[in-house]
Amino acid sequence: MKFIYSFIIIFITFGFTSCRNDFDFETSSGTDLRFSRDTVYLDTIFSNIGSSTYTLKVYNTTNNDIKIPSLKLGKGENSNFRLMVDGVAGKVFNNVELLAKDSMFIFVETTVDIQSLTNQKEFLYTDQIQFTSGSNSQKVELVTLVKDAIFLYPQKFADGTKETLPFDGDEIEGFFLDENDPINGNELIWTDNKPYVIYGYAAVPSNKTLEVEAGAQIHFHDNSGLLVANNGNINAVGTIQNPIIFQGDRLEPSFENVPGQWGSIWLTVGSSGNFENAIIKNATVGLLINKNQGTVNLHNLQVYNATDFGILGRAATIRGTNVVTNNCGQAALGCTFGGDYHFIQSTFGNYWNKPNQTSVVIDNYDGTPEFAIQQALFQNCIIYGSSSESLIMNKQGSDSNFNIKFENSLIKFLDFSNQVFGTFPYAFDNPTYFSNCLVARTSQQYRPYFKNTNKNEMMITDKATDLIGIGNPIFAQQVPFDLLGNSRLSSPDLGAYQNIPESQ
Repeated sequence: MKFIYSFIIIFITFGFTSCRNDFDFETSSGTDLRFSRDTVYLDTIFSNIGSSTYTLKVYNTTNNDIKIPSLKLGKGENSNFRLMVDGVAGKVFNNVELLAKDSMFIFVETTVDIQSLTNQKEFLYTDQIQFTSGSNSQKVELVTLVKDAIFLYPQKFADGTKETLPFDGDEIEGFFLDENDPINGNELIWTDNKPYVIYGYAAVPSNKTLEVEAGAQIHFHDNSGLLVANNGNINAVGTIQNPIIFQGDRLEPSFENVPGQWGSIWLTVGSSGNFENAIIKNATVGLLINKNQGTVNLHNLQVYNATDFGILGRAATIRGTNVVTNNCGQAALGCTFGGDYHFIQSTFGNYWNKPNQTSVVIDNYDGTPEFAIQQALFQNCIIYGSSSESLIMNKQGSDSNFNIKFENSLIKFLDFSNQVFGTFPYAFDNPTYFSNCLVARTSQQYRPYFKNTNKNEMMITDKATDLIGIGNPIFAQQVPFDLLGNSRLSSPDLGAYQNIPESQ
């Protein structure tokens, strides 16, 4: 009986409480909110391309449940910003409830058509989130920089499919650049007037040349890149002050050095190219050169943050001077399937943060003359990184099909097992293949003391006394200035940068 009586009391009590009309909310005074930031800075975006999502946290600092009569964008429904409040998308919200000592998230995005606002190439677009109660209000500023750009992309057909390119017996999403495009004009000349944003693979047609001028900014979307067709050519010539930059299309600082954001610059069989004062970063393979025609010349070229190879030659002919690499998932430089390679005053660093990577790979595929290493010549170079062996060579067949030569260069090769050191092609004590070279057998020997490998600052510092002034002047005369324009004629250092003492 006592149990039944107690149950009735509990049931009645529960019934009264469950019939309540929810919490009693007081109207916000308009001054009782606190914010995680007073200004939300959205990172730079391209015109008509949506931003990332940014977060604002709003706190109710009072001991009362409150109701915010008006929460809206200052420009209302005409704003180019978008909000999501309590899971609801919009630009104007009324009577937003917030419990005592509680908080809520507001998510902010934007898409801006710069041409509807200005004829300038860049425009600072602003608005506010306004929290209003009667005559009182609080606000949080919204700011983003919008850049105008030239967008290059495949056509989309009526059936929903997109334009494709025939490639290696398959089809890839892409398009040929047109020198008489009805919208963009001559797509075979890229200037520094506006950034270029590429969707899919842009292809240089046969018997045509893509001219990329100093200061040009090229941004590739995910799974996009640049192809140069058979007998096509690319001539990308920047200056030290205005280099050409090839990178992804994510402009947020958090993506500054994220590998694998786009595909590759691919010089296909029979193509040719020239890269001078250029930076290639955050690709899958930075530069892929496949059995090119003539010689691909690389001068003052920097390649960083590639998930596979920084530079990959396949039966290629490449001459490089002042080339710098770092942070590549497999190798900074691949001289594969044979070919002819000559590098002077170059720094092949690789500090990728995972194992099984190296700085330089050389192979002659199956060892037949068809895939012979006709020449792999490195002079006044640095081949060094975080792996124990920064030089990996895979020789097949006759030694005559594997013609290597390293002169006045630093090579890191720890060889803990001591199984290959001294045997061809690792005959480091044989001047026929390794002349006046420094071979680091421990992680402390001949350290280059790069300035900051995490930031791809691959200059040797004052501590690298073993590398300073020991370059061969004859080789240096072919590249009299370093990547930054400093003279190296009097006493050349190894690598792409001439050390400038900190005291100067």
